[in-house]
Amino acid sequence: MTSRILGLVRDQVLASMFGAGNAMDAFNVAFRIPNVVRDLFAEGAMTAAFVPVFMQQLASGDRTAAWRLGNNAINALLVVTGILVVGGIAFAQPLVAAFAADYAAVPGKLELTVLLTRIMLPFLTLVAIAAVFMGMLNSLHRFFVPALAPAMFNVATIVCALLLVPLMPRFGVPPITAIAIGALVGGFGQLLIQWPLLRREGFAYRPFLDWKQDALRRVLLLMGPGTIGLAATQINVFVNTVLATHEGTGAVSWLNYAFRLMYLPTGLFGVSIATATVPAVSRQAAQHNEVAVRATLADGLSLMLVLNVPATVGLIALSHPIVRVIFERRAFLPSDTLATAAALQYYAVGLLGYSIVRIAAPTFYALGDSRTPVQISVVAVLVNAVLNVVLAGLFGYRGLALGTSIAALFNAAGLLWLLRRRLDGLDDRRLLSSFSRIAMASVVMGAAALLIERLLSQWIAGDAFLRQALRLTLTIGFALVVLATTAHVLRIREFREAIALVLKRSGSGA
Repeated sequence: MTSRILGLVRDQVLASMFGAGNAMDAFNVAFRIPNVVRDLFAEGAMTAAFVPVFMQQLASGDRTAAWRLGNNAINALLVVTGILVVGGIAFAQPLVAAFAADYAAVPGKLELTVLLTRIMLPFLTLVAIAAVFMGMLNSLHRFFVPALAPAMFNVATIVCALLLVPLMPRFGVPPITAIAIGALVGGFGQLLIQWPLLRREGFAYRPFLDWKQDALRRVLLLMGPGTIGLAATQINVFVNTVLATHEGTGAVSWLNYAFRLMYLPTGLFGVSIATATVPAVSRQAAQHNEVAVRATLADGLSLMLVLNVPATVGLIALSHPIVRVIFERRAFLPSDTLATAAALQYYAVGLLGYSIVRIAAPTFYALGDSRTPVQISVVAVLVNAVLNVVLAGLFGYRGLALGTSIAALFNAAGLLWLLRRRLDGLDDRRLLSSFSRIAMASVVMGAAALLIERLLSQWIAGDAFLRQALRLTLTIGFALVVLATTAHVLRIREFREAIALVLKRSGSGA
């Protein structure tokens, strides 16, 4: 939660300084490549491929072999990503021109995007190594520090924005360059915050690389298809970015701001639940205990549903006041608010899909099946590409968000259907019951949110920030009370468990 909220603060700072103009468009396109890799490695393929193999090494009782695997994985990624970074820097000009050819029509915009791309490409290597650290710590049941690691990226970006942006013009450098520097500093921060805990667990870095190690080969064999299998959402977002460059100034930034807002519940709940579920499923799969795998998976999916279904309805119902309160100030104009809120509504449609994939895809890898998620992911990417071309023609940049959401739901549905066949069921009655009841409670909550927001707009009128924030806070508070009351009436057991878990965590944290 700390990491995601700091990410939101980061976006607020960037929106205030750069709005949705050419500089922000250039940064978003330049950062898309390393950001895709961050999402795939840090929260996807590395966990899916590395954790099961590392867990097997730990289960054998040989920690030395486990640490050897960790060193091999780090050094292999140093070599592979190092080659990619050097090649990317050398060929940044044609690479960016291929993705954002329309930027050449705006003086200096394409050149700025190339510069930012070259600065941020080394982030690939940093985040890949951080992902190995995260995988080892998660396998050792250390979750807090790895989950906090992305917060270092956000903190570094915020600090560089506040301190370096005013200084950049003195050196004849575009101010947005400070944000690219912040991304690199944040990458180092993700390594530094995890290193002390990893050392205390007994890990020591060694500069050797044994490509013939059996465990490393298993990781790489899983990681190749694993990356493809988990890549659908990120590839779709990347495709959206490319297509959005044809929609004029601001479209890339509107979609980026909206996606980050939509992804907040996924980061808080979907990724968090998946992070805890995957090691447990991997351990149970290694013991060939499919009954336990099925029960653990059902628990994770049920908890995810009762948290993300209300989040979906809430984002759709309150998209405009949420965007206005969070972003609308200085360089971020009311017109940007309307455009971003529209994109947020369409992105929110796919929120469940994004979260389900985070849990379902790694389960296949834990079960030793790397082909199924790859096949589903490839089909989902093709579906998204077709939908984006068609829907962009009908709805402009908003159609890109809608196409991505539909593709995410398709991806999730396909994975769940095949996973159900693989495990002879997923406790279907429980999941359907949970979904139907939380959906009913969420619809009631959404209707109440719209009503109270309209009433409060009359009772607490005005465009001052404090009045807007007060209206939104009261609206969300009232909506949550309605949700809790409705959930109690409908006897949604998982909702009570989720609330109890949140309260317990908050209490222990305090």
